[in-house]
Amino acid sequence: MERYRLPVPVHSYSIMAPNISIFYPQLMLLNPMHQHKLNDTIFTKMDGMFLQVKELGYYEPGVTEIIGNYEMKNNQRGIVSFTFTLFANMPSLAHPVEFMDSLTADVQSGEIYQLKDLFKQGSDYEARINAIIEEQIKRRDIPLLNGFPGISPNQKYYIADKTLVIYFNEYDISPGYAGFPMFPIPAFELQDITKENSPLDVLSV
Repeated sequence: MERYRLPVPVHSYSIMAPNISIFYPQLMLLNPMHQHKLNDTIFTKMDGMFLQVKELGYYEPGVTEIIGNYEMKNNQRGIVSFTFTLFANMPSLAHPVEFMDSLTADVQSGEIYQLKDLFKQGSDYEARINAIIEEQIKRRDIPLLNGFPGISPNQKYYIADKTLVIYFNEYDISPGYAGFPMFPIPAFELQDITKENSPLDVLSV
């Protein structure tokens, strides 16, 4: 199957209300089923972060300031990778809260990839990635709360060109002032365990 030669069209949409400004992307694809699946997942992720703000009791209509944004980390060869952020601030709170999510997908197949889907079955990718992250923590002197527990089965990540970026939520492994700890890993360091035709494999060629 021939890969997309050009980036896929992406339109920005917004949700505007008093003190609310949320921007999110929507893909324009040739396959309507894939388009609906991916766009619905994107909207669900943005909505999920907003629900977290409400569940924490941080949302008061017209009072809480909410800013949502997205970044396109990759859009080539039919592979897209996005990050989404939502910032919420209420005057009565000691400090604002911020959430981050992401999505990596193949627009030709419509498949959305979890981290484990990027690697060969039985490859023990967790141990390889954990070792690389532990080395980066030491080298970059990243503060930890209770040591590094290792990546989780539903670990968040995105792909930027030929780099896999593993990231953690605020307070997952580091104090709040450290933000979202991110660990870039060049694709060539994982090439021997990368699953054929997965996004990481497609982009590493």
